[in-house]
Amino acid sequence: MSADKVEPAGVQPMIRADRVCKNFGALQVLKGISLEVGRGDVLCLIGPSGSGKSTFLRCINHLEQVNAGRLYVDGDLIGYREKGGKLYELHPRDAAKQRRDIGMVFQHFNLFPHRTALENIVEAPIQVKGIRKADATARALELLDRVGMGDKANAYPAQLSGGQQQRVAIARALAMDPKLMLFDEPTSALDPELVGEVLGVMRELAADGMTMVVVTHEMGFAREVADQLVFMDGGVVVEAGNPREVLADPKHERTKAFLSRLL
Repeated sequence: MSADKVEPAGVQPMIRADRVCKNFGALQVLKGISLEVGRGDVLCLIGPSGSGKSTFLRCINHLEQVNAGRLYVDGDLIGYREKGGKLYELHPRDAAKQRRDIGMVFQHFNLFPHRTALENIVEAPIQVKGIRKADATARALELLDRVGMGDKANAYPAQLSGGQQQRVAIARALAMDPKLMLFDEPTSALDPELVGEVLGVMRELAADGMTMVVVTHEMGFAREVADQLVFMDGGVVVEAGNPREVLADPKHERTKAFLSRLL
Protein backbone atom coordinates (compact mmCIF):
# COMPACT_ATOMS: atom_id res chain seq x y z
CA MET A 1 0.00 0.00 0.00
CA SER A 2 1.38 3.40 -0.91
CA ALA A 3 2.19 5.94 1.76
CA ASP A 4 -0.60 8.28 0.65
CA LYS A 5 -3.26 5.55 0.60
CA VAL A 6 -4.76 4.49 3.90
CA GLU A 7 -6.96 1.42 4.26
CA PRO A 8 -10.30 2.17 6.00
CA ALA A 9 -10.40 0.96 9.59
CA GLY A 10 -11.11 -2.76 9.80
CA VAL A 11 -10.31 -3.47 6.15
CA GLN A 12 -7.78 -6.24 5.58
CA PRO A 13 -5.00 -5.58 3.07
CA MET A 14 -5.19 -7.92 0.08
CA ILE A 15 -1.68 -9.21 0.82
CA ARG A 16 0.19 -9.25 4.10
CA ALA A 17 3.64 -10.80 4.28
CA ASP A 18 5.04 -11.22 7.77
CA ARG A 19 8.78 -12.03 7.96
CA VAL A 20 8.65 -14.50 5.07
CA CYS A 21 11.74 -16.67 4.64
CA LYS A 22 12.49 -19.17 1.90
CA ASN A 23 15.49 -21.46 1.55
CA PHE A 24 16.61 -23.71 -1.28
CA GLY A 25 18.89 -26.10 0.60
CA ALA A 26 21.59 -24.02 2.26
CA LEU A 27 20.78 -20.98 0.11
CA GLN A 28 18.55 -18.45 1.85
CA VAL A 29 16.64 -16.69 -0.93
CA LEU A 30 14.14 -14.69 1.16
CA LYS A 31 15.35 -13.30 4.48
CA GLY A 32 12.31 -12.02 6.32
CA ILE A 33 10.14 -10.15 3.82
CA SER A 34 7.40 -8.03 5.40
CA LEU A 35 5.07 -5.86 3.33
CA GLU A 36 1.42 -5.13 2.63
CA VAL A 37 -0.56 -4.53 -0.56
CA GLY A 38 -3.89 -2.73 -0.23
CA ARG A 39 -7.00 -3.72 -2.16
CA GLY A 40 -6.95 -2.33 -5.67
CA ASP A 41 -3.29 -1.36 -5.37
CA VAL A 42 -0.46 -2.18 -7.74
CA LEU A 43 2.90 -3.17 -6.24
CA CYS A 44 5.92 -3.34 -8.53
CA LEU A 45 8.90 -5.42 -7.41
CA ILE A 46 12.26 -4.47 -8.89
CA GLY A 47 15.80 -5.64 -8.28
CA PRO A 48 18.69 -7.56 -9.81
CA SER A 49 18.43 -11.19 -10.91
CA GLY A 50 18.64 -13.53 -7.94
CA SER A 51 17.27 -10.99 -5.47
CA GLY A 52 14.24 -13.16 -4.60
CA LYS A 53 11.50 -11.28 -6.46
CA SER A 54 10.09 -14.21 -8.43
CA THR A 55 10.46 -16.57 -5.47
CA PHE A 56 8.43 -14.20 -3.31
CA LEU A 57 5.77 -14.01 -6.01
CA ARG A 58 5.57 -17.81 -6.15
CA CYS A 59 5.23 -17.97 -2.36
CA ILE A 60 2.14 -15.75 -2.51
CA ASN A 61 0.18 -18.51 -4.25
CA HIS A 62 2.08 -21.38 -2.58
CA LEU A 63 3.86 -22.56 -5.69
CA GLU A 64 6.80 -22.40 -3.30
CA GLN A 65 6.55 -23.27 0.40
CA VAL A 66 7.79 -20.71 2.89
CA ASN A 67 10.28 -21.90 5.52
CA ALA A 68 9.33 -19.27 8.08
CA GLY A 69 6.91 -16.39 8.47
CA ARG A 70 3.38 -16.11 7.20
CA LEU A 71 1.63 -14.93 4.04
CA TYR A 72 -1.99 -13.83 4.01
CA VAL A 73 -4.21 -13.12 0.99
CA ASP A 74 -7.54 -11.46 1.72
CA GLY A 75 -7.08 -12.37 5.39
CA ASP A 76 -6.50 -16.09 4.74
CA LEU A 77 -3.23 -17.77 5.69
CA ILE A 78 -1.80 -19.15 2.44
CA GLY A 79 -0.67 -22.76 2.18
CA TYR A 80 -1.03 -23.61 5.85
CA ARG A 81 -3.45 -23.81 8.76
CA GLU A 82 -2.40 -22.65 12.19
CA LYS A 83 -3.19 -24.64 15.33
CA GLY A 84 -1.72 -24.06 18.75
CA GLY A 85 0.82 -21.63 17.31
CA LYS A 86 2.12 -24.25 14.88
CA LEU A 87 1.73 -24.31 11.11
CA TYR A 88 0.53 -27.39 9.24
CA GLU A 89 0.70 -27.47 5.46
CA LEU A 90 -2.64 -27.70 3.70
CA HIS A 91 -3.60 -30.76 1.69
CA PRO A 92 -2.70 -30.08 -1.99
CA ARG A 93 -6.41 -30.02 -2.81
CA ASP A 94 -7.05 -27.23 -0.29
CA ALA A 95 -3.98 -25.30 -1.44
CA ALA A 96 -5.28 -25.55 -5.01
CA LYS A 97 -8.61 -24.07 -3.89
CA GLN A 98 -6.78 -21.03 -2.50
CA ARG A 99 -4.83 -20.73 -5.74
CA ARG A 100 -8.04 -20.42 -7.78
CA ASP A 101 -8.47 -16.88 -6.51
CA ILE A 102 -4.94 -15.82 -7.46
CA GLY A 103 -4.21 -15.35 -11.16
CA MET A 104 -0.60 -15.70 -12.30
CA VAL A 105 1.01 -14.69 -15.58
CA PHE A 106 4.46 -16.09 -16.25
CA GLN A 107 7.39 -14.85 -18.30
CA HIS A 108 6.97 -17.60 -20.91
CA PHE A 109 3.18 -17.64 -21.46
CA ASN A 110 2.75 -21.39 -20.69
CA LEU A 111 -0.13 -21.82 -23.14
CA PHE A 112 -1.13 -25.32 -24.26
CA PRO A 113 0.38 -25.50 -27.78
CA HIS A 114 -2.22 -27.98 -29.07
CA ARG A 115 -5.20 -25.83 -28.05
CA THR A 116 -6.56 -22.65 -29.59
CA ALA A 117 -6.59 -19.35 -27.71
CA LEU A 118 -10.23 -19.93 -26.83
CA GLU A 119 -9.62 -23.51 -25.69
CA ASN A 120 -6.71 -22.37 -23.50
CA ILE A 121 -9.02 -19.93 -21.70
CA VAL A 122 -12.08 -22.15 -21.14
CA GLU A 123 -10.14 -25.16 -19.82
CA ALA A 124 -9.75 -24.12 -16.17
CA PRO A 125 -13.23 -22.60 -15.60
CA ILE A 126 -14.82 -25.81 -16.95
CA GLN A 127 -12.49 -28.33 -15.28
CA VAL A 128 -11.78 -26.53 -11.99
CA LYS A 129 -14.89 -24.46 -11.35
CA GLY A 130 -17.43 -26.67 -13.11
CA ILE A 131 -18.75 -23.83 -15.26
CA ARG A 132 -20.93 -24.88 -18.20
CA LYS A 133 -19.05 -24.88 -21.50
CA ALA A 134 -21.41 -22.37 -23.12
CA ASP A 135 -20.98 -19.93 -20.21
CA ALA A 136 -17.21 -20.41 -20.11
CA THR A 137 -16.99 -19.84 -23.87
CA ALA A 138 -19.05 -16.65 -23.70
CA ARG A 139 -16.86 -15.32 -20.90
CA ALA A 140 -13.66 -16.31 -22.75
CA LEU A 141 -14.78 -14.44 -25.87
CA GLU A 142 -15.48 -11.35 -23.74
CA LEU A 143 -12.00 -11.58 -22.23
CA LEU A 144 -10.34 -12.03 -25.63
CA ASP A 145 -12.09 -8.84 -26.75
CA ARG A 146 -10.93 -7.10 -23.58
CA VAL A 147 -7.26 -7.90 -24.28
CA GLY A 148 -7.58 -6.99 -27.98
CA MET A 149 -7.52 -10.59 -29.22
CA GLY A 150 -11.14 -11.09 -30.23
CA ASP A 151 -10.19 -11.98 -33.80
CA LYS A 152 -7.72 -14.67 -32.69
CA ALA A 153 -10.03 -17.02 -30.76
CA ASN A 154 -9.35 -19.95 -33.08
CA ALA A 155 -5.61 -19.34 -33.52
CA TYR A 156 -3.06 -21.70 -32.00
CA PRO A 157 -0.15 -20.32 -29.92
CA ALA A 158 2.35 -21.03 -32.72
CA GLN A 159 0.32 -18.71 -34.97
CA LEU A 160 0.57 -15.82 -32.48
CA SER A 161 3.34 -13.36 -31.66
CA GLY A 162 4.82 -13.36 -28.17
CA GLY A 163 2.80 -10.29 -27.24
CA GLN A 164 -0.40 -11.92 -28.48
CA GLN A 165 0.35 -15.11 -26.55
CA GLN A 166 0.93 -13.12 -23.38
CA ARG A 167 -2.38 -11.30 -23.81
CA VAL A 168 -4.11 -14.68 -24.16
CA ALA A 169 -2.30 -15.80 -21.00
CA ILE A 170 -3.67 -12.74 -19.16
CA ALA A 171 -7.19 -13.52 -20.43
CA ARG A 172 -6.75 -17.12 -19.24
CA ALA A 173 -5.83 -15.93 -15.73
CA LEU A 174 -8.78 -13.52 -15.66
CA ALA A 175 -11.20 -16.29 -16.66
CA MET A 176 -10.98 -17.64 -13.10
CA ASP A 177 -12.22 -14.27 -11.75
CA PRO A 178 -9.23 -13.81 -9.42
CA LYS A 179 -9.16 -11.33 -6.57
CA LEU A 180 -5.42 -10.84 -7.13
CA MET A 181 -3.12 -10.98 -10.18
CA LEU A 182 0.59 -11.83 -10.05
CA PHE A 183 2.85 -11.00 -13.00
CA ASP A 184 6.35 -12.51 -13.14
CA GLU A 185 8.33 -10.36 -15.61
CA PRO A 186 5.48 -10.60 -18.15
CA THR A 187 7.30 -8.61 -20.86
CA SER A 188 10.92 -9.77 -20.47
CA ALA A 189 10.61 -12.53 -23.11
CA LEU A 190 9.04 -10.19 -25.67
CA ASP A 191 10.59 -8.28 -28.52
CA PRO A 192 10.73 -4.56 -27.59
CA GLU A 193 8.02 -3.56 -30.08
CA LEU A 194 5.56 -6.00 -28.46
CA VAL A 195 6.04 -4.85 -24.86
CA GLY A 196 3.62 -1.94 -25.13
CA GLU A 197 0.59 -4.03 -26.06
CA VAL A 198 0.97 -6.20 -22.93
CA LEU A 199 1.62 -3.23 -20.64
CA GLY A 200 -1.48 -1.57 -22.14
CA VAL A 201 -3.66 -4.47 -20.99
CA MET A 202 -2.06 -4.33 -17.53
CA ARG A 203 -2.70 -0.59 -17.30
CA GLU A 204 -6.39 -1.20 -18.03
CA LEU A 205 -6.56 -3.89 -15.33
CA ALA A 206 -5.03 -1.49 -12.82
CA ALA A 207 -7.50 1.23 -13.85
CA ASP A 208 -10.35 -1.25 -13.27
CA GLY A 209 -9.17 -1.78 -9.68
CA MET A 210 -7.45 -5.17 -9.92
CA THR A 211 -4.94 -5.76 -7.13
CA MET A 212 -1.64 -6.62 -8.82
CA VAL A 213 1.92 -7.56 -7.87
CA VAL A 214 4.28 -7.15 -10.81
CA VAL A 215 7.92 -8.23 -11.03
CA THR A 216 9.25 -5.98 -13.76
CA HIS A 217 12.12 -4.04 -15.27
CA GLU A 218 9.71 -1.60 -16.95
CA MET A 219 10.39 1.52 -14.90
CA GLY A 220 8.02 3.68 -16.96
CA PHE A 221 5.16 1.32 -16.14
CA ALA A 222 6.13 1.29 -12.46
CA ARG A 223 6.29 5.08 -12.33
CA GLU A 224 2.94 5.52 -14.07
CA VAL A 225 0.82 2.68 -12.68
CA ALA A 226 2.22 1.40 -9.37
CA ASP A 227 1.03 2.60 -5.97
CA GLN A 228 4.12 1.16 -4.30
CA LEU A 229 7.60 0.31 -5.57
CA VAL A 230 9.74 -2.20 -3.69
CA PHE A 231 13.43 -2.69 -4.45
CA MET A 232 14.74 -6.09 -3.38
CA ASP A 233 18.33 -7.24 -3.27
CA GLY A 234 19.90 -10.25 -1.58
CA GLY A 235 16.55 -11.55 -0.34
CA VAL A 236 15.56 -8.43 1.61
CA VAL A 237 13.50 -5.30 0.97
CA VAL A 238 16.13 -2.58 0.62
CA GLU A 239 13.81 0.33 -0.16
CA ALA A 240 10.08 0.85 -0.63
CA GLY A 241 7.82 3.80 -1.26
CA ASN A 242 6.04 5.96 -3.79
CA PRO A 243 7.37 4.91 -7.23
CA ARG A 244 7.99 8.43 -8.49
CA GLU A 245 9.90 9.35 -5.32
CA VAL A 246 11.98 6.17 -5.23
CA LEU A 247 12.88 6.43 -8.92
CA ALA A 248 13.67 10.14 -8.79
CA ASP A 249 15.48 10.21 -5.44
CA PRO A 250 16.46 6.76 -4.11
CA LYS A 251 17.76 6.85 -0.55
CA HIS A 252 19.81 3.65 -0.44
CA GLU A 253 23.13 3.23 -2.22
CA ARG A 254 22.14 -0.22 -3.54
CA THR A 255 18.96 1.25 -5.04
CA LYS A 256 20.95 4.11 -6.62
CA ALA A 257 23.44 1.68 -8.16
CA PHE A 258 20.70 -0.56 -9.56
CA LEU A 259 18.67 2.29 -11.03
CA SER A 260 21.75 3.97 -12.51
CA ARG A 261 22.16 0.93 -14.77
CA LEU A 262 18.52 1.08 -15.93
CA LEU A 263 17.54 4.74 -16.16
